Amino acid sequence: MVDVIDECRKCGLVPVVVLEDAADAVPLARAMLAGGINVMEITFRTDAAEESIRAVTAEVPGMLVGAGTVRNLDECRRALAAGANFVVSPALDVEVVTHCLDADVPVLPGTATPTDINTARNLGLRLVKFFPAGAYGGLKALKALHGPFPDMLFLPTGGVNSGNAGDYLRTPYVVAVGGSWVCPEADIMAHRFEKITELCAAARESIDAARA
Repeated sequence: MVDVIDECRKCGLVPVVVLEDAADAVPLARAMLAGGINVMEITFRTDAAEESIRAVTAEVPGMLVGAGTVRNLDECRRALAAGANFVVSPALDVEVVTHCLDADVPVLPGTATPTDINTARNLGLRLVKFFPAGAYGGLKALKALHGPFPDMLFLPTGGVNSGNAGDYLRTPYVVAVGGSWVCPEADIMAHRFEKITELCAAARESIDAARA
């Protein structure tokens, strides 16, 4: 199994990527790698997701590719068949978590409440997505949730941006943050991949500074 916790911690950022055209997947992944970001979450919100995951997995071996917005068992099976290295969900679906664990594939379900986190913990997980972080109280809420679950690690997503990412990353139980600011959909569709490399490089610098 890929050590997703370790890879996400090293990277510090799991960009949430929306691809409308699978032909953009490989150049985007290469642009992100050039900027120092080697993890990406390709969301299942578009029809291009499966082909995009398959292409990046096959052609960009340095990129750790996750399938995001996986909402049910069917999508989970399709993501794994496409070669996803890990699965991210917006909510905690026990069927999805169990299927991934049985397949020896890391899974990060979305959690926002003590019940969510406790369920994930009892299923054997120690890293979960905190989503939507901004709407559910941000870092203040996360600190409160960590109290009764000191052995849990979190990946806050939703409302995280270049301005507040450092605050999250300075928190010891935050492995990484999720966000889309380094790969805006408009820039992907316009093939402004050099700009995406610049955004990733700037994020890499900010992440390293926050952890220094």
